[in-house]
Amino acid sequence: MQTQTIALIIFVITYIGIIFTRLPKMNIDRPSAAFTGAVAMILFGVLDFQEAINAIDFNTICLLLGMMIIISALKIEGFFSLIASSTIAFANTRTKLLSAIVFVTGIASAFLVNDAVVLLFTPIIISICSKADINPIPYLIAEILASNIGSVMTITGNPQNMLIGINSGISYLNFMLKLLPISILGMIIVIFIVKLLYHKNFKDKTHLSFKSSYSYSFKKMQRSIIIFILVIFAFFLGKFLNISIPLIALVGAALILLMGEAKPSKIIKEVDWVLLLFFSSLFIVVAAIEKVGILNPLLNINLSENIQGIIGIHSLSLILSQIVSNVPFTVLMLPIMKSINSETLWLALASASTLAGNATIIGAMANLIVIESAEKEGVKIRFWQFFKIGIVVTLITFIVSILVLLF
Repeated sequence: MQTQTIALIIFVITYIGIIFTRLPKMNIDRPSAAFTGAVAMILFGVLDFQEAINAIDFNTICLLLGMMIIISALKIEGFFSLIASSTIAFANTRTKLLSAIVFVTGIASAFLVNDAVVLLFTPIIISICSKADINPIPYLIAEILASNIGSVMTITGNPQNMLIGINSGISYLNFMLKLLPISILGMIIVIFIVKLLYHKNFKDKTHLSFKSSYSYSFKKMQRSIIIFILVIFAFFLGKFLNISIPLIALVGAALILLMGEAKPSKIIKEVDWVLLLFFSSLFIVVAAIEKVGILNPLLNINLSENIQGIIGIHSLSLILSQIVSNVPFTVLMLPIMKSINSETLWLALASASTLAGNATIIGAMANLIVIESAEKEGVKIRFWQFFKIGIVVTLITFIVSILVLLF
């Protein structure tokens, strides 16, 4: 009983650190809160060291690491400058620019991990808007919404989908086929809602004119692009070839390090090692409270493959994703979902936890990345400014998600 109390206290303090990002007079943020919680679980004997190591889902960590290396190489070699240049070439009106940003961001997020996509795209979008002398805020909000919605469609779209994909055993192809309609319809909804709520910004039908200043050499990146395309194909064929998705990502990463144009040391420096630490720590914290039985009441929760079960997961995701963000929420849900083991409910969690991130600026890591990156460029997106669009898009896409999963 004493161990259970200690585990509960550590868990609560850890998640408070995750929720509030910085506690008063303490030098703590989300990764350090999770890491300290994990160390405390070992220090106070809730888990021994070997149990803590065994708690880490190395399949998910390896998938994240492989994708980060691939993305870092593409970034350094100018792949995102190529995308920016192509977007500019297409977007000669405000509506076309909005549509291009939504679909380019959304589709890129499905295959390149949405957090990395928005980190790279935000300065590009601000630069494009500055050159066209238009307000960047509607386009940045559209970028946030589209990145989350687009990332719904694949296992590699975001960290929570990676967790769900690895733990559920759903194939890459099946996962995408089931959730693709939600992403495509969601991106169309984003365009419609942003245009509706920012109608004054889209009244002007004059053509936009700006000169692209993005330099890149296709020759320098062609080997990395070929490897990336082969990795995506391998994801779809992995189930038939009996090769795991994490191994495919690691093989692709190794090939890019050996054959790409960028220096391997430079690529490796770009990897978000802090995110990997954050994930590993969360696995340990959740495994500890599962071991002492704190999750037992939740493990007996009655969720079935019907409308009540699907709506239940969507409701839970909407509330808890705003409190702890969608990745810690998903890690917490893994033991519960494993006990239920329903493909429909796994997919509901993937869809709902990601879409719920659009409700507020603190709902998902991608949102915070755009807000912070924009602020560095002198563009401020306020909480209520985002919320009035985000909550509308979230509720409408939730309805789409529930209907698609039901039928």
